Amino acid sequence: MNTINQLVVDENNIVFYPMMGNSYQLNGTGKEIVTLLKQHKTKDEIIEELASKYEVPKRELFIDVSDFLSKLKIYGLLS
Repeated sequence: MNTINQLVVDENNIVFYPMMGNSYQLNGTGKEIVTLLKQHKTKDEIIEELASKYEVPKRELFIDVSDFLSKLKIYGLLS
């Protein structure tokens, strides 16, 4: 089972991984990205959705989303 689907996200932007007992504090955008990943959105779909919601160039979003996804992989939360 994909780890991202096991994450529990609360209203305070805390992500909890019950299998390991780890929790992580996210900002609002990080929470949105995790929520979209749990909906099986691709990186490109996440970028499109964030670009339509915020006034940020897609190039900047691509870099930021890619960096965030890399960090999720480092922490073992995304395969």
